[in-house]
Amino acid sequence: MATFVLVPGACHGGWCYERLDEQLRQHGHRVHALTLTGFGDHARPMSGTVNLDTNIQDVVDVLTAESIEDAVLVGHSYGGMVITGAADRVPQRVDSLVYLDAFVPEDGDSCWTLASGEQREWYLSVGETGYAVPPLPFFDPRATAHPLASCLQRIRLTGDLGRFRRRDYVYATLWDGTSPFAPTYERLREDPRWTVHAVEGRHNLMRDAPDELLKILLDAAPEPDVQM
Repeated sequence: MATFVLVPGACHGGWCYERLDEQLRQHGHRVHALTLTGFGDHARPMSGTVNLDTNIQDVVDVLTAESIEDAVLVGHSYGGMVITGAADRVPQRVDSLVYLDAFVPEDGDSCWTLASGEQREWYLSVGETGYAVPPLPFFDPRATAHPLASCLQRIRLTGDLGRFRRRDYVYATLWDGTSPFAPTYERLREDPRWTVHAVEGRHNLMRDAPDELLKILLDAAPEPDVQM
């Protein structure tokens, strides 16, 4: 039995993992599908003060409070920034990482520095608040505005991802135009330390390719201890 901690991307909450959550539990695994501070029911009035560190701490708090020591951290899109930071802060609580069409930052990176020009235009489309990035039209109706500071803050890392048992990258192949994650995919597919998957689906893989994604997550889980 593994413990999966599922971290959503921009504007989304733990509800975007509903189907995967249920399927993973049916396979006997523990699952924590998180809604991060600044999103959903937590969206206001805190959005103006929420940054990347806030969301990294959200994950660290769950790992600590639940005494999790073998987490499979799964991050979609922006969630890749969050799981990287959380794994760096408490590596002793993390077994492996799975990035779902997501950012994979190095020390000093931010969503802004890694994003495409089109994504940067979206980040700057804040309304009168100056800090709330609106959901895109194709997002789920439950999506809420995303705190701009979390896109701009640079991540600070003290180690590298090589210390974890396994790292998977899942690339969505169906984008209108060039995927902003294409450079990450091309870099990691040449790295033997990564397990890289190209999945026929749009950015929201949890909705577009749930069955294939389930197989990838089950394969990424640590082998159970066998008591003789």
